[in-house]
Amino acid sequence: MQRDGYSAEELFISSQGLAYNDFIILPGYIDFAPDDVNLESNLTRNITLKRPLVASPMDTVTESGMAIALALMGGIGIIHYNNTIEEQAAEVRRVKRFENGFINDPIVLSPDHLIRHVDEIKEKYGFSGIPITVDGKQGSRLVGIVTNRDVDFETDRGRKISEVMSTGLQTAKQGIHLKEANEILKKSKKGKLPIVDDNGNLVSLMCRNDLLKNREYPNASKNSRKQLMVGASLSTQDEAKDRLDELVSAGVDVVIIDSAQGNSIYEIDMIKYIKKKYPDLDVIGGNVVTEEQCERLIKAGADSLRIGMGPGSICTTQTTMAVGRPQATAVFRCARYSRKYNIPVIADGGIANIGHIAKSVAIGASMAMMGSMFAGTQEAPGDYFYEQGVRLKRYRGMASIEAMERGGSKRYFAEDSKIKVAQGVSGAVVDKGSMFDYVPYLIQGLKHSFQDMGVKDIKTLHEMLYNGEMRFEKRSMSAQIEGGVHDMYSYKEPKYM
Repeated sequence: MQRDGYSAEELFISSQGLAYNDFIILPGYIDFAPDDVNLESNLTRNITLKRPLVASPMDTVTESGMAIALALMGGIGIIHYNNTIEEQAAEVRRVKRFENGFINDPIVLSPDHLIRHVDEIKEKYGFSGIPITVDGKQGSRLVGIVTNRDVDFETDRGRKISEVMSTGLQTAKQGIHLKEANEILKKSKKGKLPIVDDNGNLVSLMCRNDLLKNREYPNASKNSRKQLMVGASLSTQDEAKDRLDELVSAGVDVVIIDSAQGNSIYEIDMIKYIKKKYPDLDVIGGNVVTEEQCERLIKAGADSLRIGMGPGSICTTQTTMAVGRPQATAVFRCARYSRKYNIPVIADGGIANIGHIAKSVAIGASMAMMGSMFAGTQEAPGDYFYEQGVRLKRYRGMASIEAMERGGSKRYFAEDSKIKVAQGVSGAVVDKGSMFDYVPYLIQGLKHSFQDMGVKDIKTLHEMLYNGEMRFEKRSMSAQIEGGVHDMYSYKEPKYM
């Protein structure tokens, strides 16, 4: 029997570039449940993650909060470089310290602070168990702790914390091992365990919630030292060399050369520099969209490639610069070429839903990198605001004027330009809630997609892609309309589209 549909080779070898919506994957045979699907995949040739999800190095997407959340759930976050060297290294350290079970930079108040200050911290960060020191600073003498049970029924939010805080605390001495601290928390049945030095000064804090997280996230991305994994971005500028040293000192697991057009002598030299100075540190090169670009970065020593030039929701590069490539074609062609050298590729941009994640992996990507999909979550940088009654968060392209003024122009070789040409915009995205609710939804949807394709894991999917067993078909505009919601008077959208 002649096979239905087309192979990926037949689909993408044409004069017309394709986006994710321009094709569909034909269904396979189902003989397994969604929970039987294994989504483990390679970020680089040396780093494997349980989930194929990467948070983009954008200043409205990935700082330590995002990186911690995504690493706990099996992916990885890449800390942006629109900050000082010290600030970026500090974000990396926050991620690395989190896995130790101890919060080494806890929020601290003084006895003279008011209950309303506790309310403000709870509103912004979502917790209210706060250690109290004599001067409200870490490193000074611990005198108490304030929790929900201390303030929940207080009607006067202007009362001093000294009047309501708990004293006579259960503490542990600096240098205690994680296992011992865990036992103290279990026996004391307290939510927080302050760690103090010999003089009673606050050193760090341990939370019962961290114990639960260690138990509830078996797919967490961890290195050999059992720390959460985190990446960071670098430019091709000279300052990146000093930044690199600080990031390595902070414990970064992988670095990305964050350049809009990665096929340059500047990036090639930077990759060679990094691999010579830190041969054990994996480097992700990019961004690229052609086989020729891939060849140069692989020869320079890249351990993975980031694919995409202009497909992001806030990116205008293809329109403004007239250079780039439709994303699906770029991913397939680059993945097929890089596979010869055992180099995985990351599909970066153009992903707006679960189906796009599934398609990116089905045409050769090992990971999907997302910006807008993760922007708007609680863990993304920035504060919420309301516009016409809708709760939003800021989201901007790294080539928007606002981002370039903060340092994003390093990505576009425009740092010293007197006239900056925007290749992106600033905007807002709808509140998506917490990553701890959102990512499990994405993962479960992805597993159902794999079931419909009749494939249990990414390795098998890629084998079927290249031997022609995976079948595809182009979609006309009418087919795209037909495949979405249509002919309805009204309908209620699900929480996550």
